[in-house]
Amino acid sequence: MRLLSLLLALITTHVTRAELPFTEGQRVLFLGDSITHGGTYVAMVDAALIVTSPEKHYEIVSAGLSSETVSGLSEPGHADGKFPRPDLHERLDRVLAAVKPQLVITCYGMNCGIYMPLKEERFRAYREGIIKLREKVKASGAEIIHLTPPVFDPEPIKEKTDPTGAEGTQFTKPYTGYNQVLTAYSDWLLERRSDGWQVIDLHGPMKAALAKGRATDPAFYLSKDGVHPGVEGHALMAQAILDAWCIRLEAISLAQSPDHAALWKAVQAKQNVLKSAWLATAGHKRPGVAPGLPIEEAQQKAAGLDTEARGAVKK
Repeated sequence: MRLLSLLLALITTHVTRAELPFTEGQRVLFLGDSITHGGTYVAMVDAALIVTSPEKHYEIVSAGLSSETVSGLSEPGHADGKFPRPDLHERLDRVLAAVKPQLVITCYGMNCGIYMPLKEERFRAYREGIIKLREKVKASGAEIIHLTPPVFDPEPIKEKTDPTGAEGTQFTKPYTGYNQVLTAYSDWLLERRSDGWQVIDLHGPMKAALAKGRATDPAFYLSKDGVHPGVEGHALMAQAILDAWCIRLEAISLAQSPDHAALWKAVQAKQNVLKSAWLATAGHKRPGVAPGLPIEEAQQKAAGLDTEARGAVKK
């Protein structure tokens, strides 16, 4: 209850319609690493649009891929040496050609510094990867919104050994300084607003929530493993997006309120079906990802789940 109260204190409760950066019938594609692949915050955004405008149809899809980077880097021995981190740019052209989105929302950074201290060559690889991503999205005819990376929290894993090798041991605890890397990446993205980039800040609100929670409870966390947020962390991510779009809705309520239980179940199922299908359609080099349905079959199934979700909206 204390955690829920903290989150509700950080977000607004009035529901209103939004001035969205896309129009009815357009396709919005989320790209990112395992946090986006997990998809809870994407499903919350989709559910919020259904709740606030059940008569309108926006196509929200995700093709996030676990372990992925936009920097093209991979730490030694990643995944116990089974495979290097996949590089978004290996598949980006295929994803854009297959999905044909009108808007792309990207969330990269968590893996891009490969869990090592801030160093210019890695920072440069991240910057160059983001710029290349942006240019390819723009060239496809779509618009792009960048999300700053979520927070990294070393406290839940402080007893674990550091697997990053000799350079990684510069941290006094496993990855202790890694959130400073993500803060630098976030600051760089936010500075791009002056160049006309659309950037939504996730890092700042999550960092503030973590600090506030830990001020009264040293055991407070947003992610059990320091990387992957739980539902409350995903709610903070979704809330930052909804706030930027002037949708005044409690993102956390979509996953936790009994009033939204049927809606939430249907939206999650829809998102999972579409995500797996688009990943399979475009192809990728990440082992261990279950193949999805053929895209036509997935879209038909998703349409039924979408109808179910809209029927569950409380009148």
